[in-house]
Amino acid sequence: MIDLRSDTVTKPTPAMLEAMMQAEVGDDVLGEDPSVQQLEAKTAEIFEMEAGLFCPSGTMTNQIAIKILTQPQQEVICDKRSHIYNYEGGGIAFNSLCSVKLLDGPRGILSPDIIAEAINADDIHYPETGLVALENTVNKGGGAFYTTTQIKAISELCKQHQLPLHLDGARVFNALVAANETAREYGKYFDTISVCLSKGLGTPVGSVLLASHQLIKKAKKVRKVLGGGMRQAGYLAAAGIYALDHHIERLKDDHLRAKQLSEALNGKRFVQEVLPVDTNILIFSLKGISTEQFLKELKEEEVLAIPFGKNEIRMVTHLQLTDEDVEKVIETFKKMDRKLV
Repeated sequence: MIDLRSDTVTKPTPAMLEAMMQAEVGDDVLGEDPSVQQLEAKTAEIFEMEAGLFCPSGTMTNQIAIKILTQPQQEVICDKRSHIYNYEGGGIAFNSLCSVKLLDGPRGILSPDIIAEAINADDIHYPETGLVALENTVNKGGGAFYTTTQIKAISELCKQHQLPLHLDGARVFNALVAANETAREYGKYFDTISVCLSKGLGTPVGSVLLASHQLIKKAKKVRKVLGGGMRQAGYLAAAGIYALDHHIERLKDDHLRAKQLSEALNGKRFVQEVLPVDTNILIFSLKGISTEQFLKELKEEEVLAIPFGKNEIRMVTHLQLTDEDVEKVIETFKKMDRKLV
C-alpha cells in the first residue's frame, strides 16, 4: 500500500533504528536519562529557548503549554482550523477550564489585525483573554505556514497586551524549510513551542515542549499529572536526535512530491478544487463521486488517503514515499478520471 493518510504513518529508517539501539538510557522521571536530556537541550538550542520537555505526543505538549500559560475562566484565541481546538478531545476545557475564541484567517493564517479585534475588553461580562495560539503549518489549511516576519508582528501585538503566545509546531520544520528560514529567532517570539518529532521528521513517538526554565519546571508537574512521565525514554529520544540531524533538509522532497500530486489533479473530472500546496499536505474537494467511493477505488489501486471534511480528501507526503510511488498515484488519478468519461 502507498499510504498517504498522514506523515505519522512512517516507521524508523534502518539508520534511525540503529541510533535507537545504541542509546544510553536511564530513568527520565528521576531525571537520569542522558539521551532525553540531550534531545531536550538540542531542540531548545535550535530554537534558542532555555529548556525543553520530552513528551509522548504533540497533543500533550500543546495541552501542557495551555495549562501553564492560562488560568481557569480565561479565553484562548486561535483559528477555527486549529488542532488544539478540533483534534485534542476538548482538552482546553477539560485540562485548563478555558473557553476558546475561534477566528477565521485565510487558510488558518492569522494576522495582528484579526487577533487585535478578538482581544476582550476589561468587562465583567467577558472572559479574560489569556493566550494566543498559532499553528505552523496549518493542517486544515492545507499546510499553509507563517513566516518569521508574520510571527514577529503577532508577537509584538501580544507583548503590547501582555498576552503569552504559544506555537503548535506540529510541522514547524516544514514551515521553516518552505520559507527558507531558521528556527533561531522563534525563541524571541513565543513563550512556548510544541515541536513534533513523529510527523515529517519520521520518529516513532514524541514531541518536545520548549519554554523558559521556570515554565518547564511547571510543565514537568503537569506532564506527571497527565501520565506523561516515561522511564527509559532515551530509546525514543535517540530517534528524535537522529531526525534533527538528518531529516530536516529532506523535507523539501516531501514538498516537491506534494506539488507533483497537486499538479496531476488539475483538470481531472472528479476534482472540484485543489487547495494551494505550500508544504507536504494536499487537500482537494470532489465532484461527481462520493468521498467513500473515491477512497474505496483508491484503496483498490493500493493507495490510502483520508476524508477531511465534506467531499474533501487529504493526502500527506512523507519520507517513506518514493518517486515511483508518486508516479503510481498519478497514474491512479488518470485511471479514475477515465472511468468518469
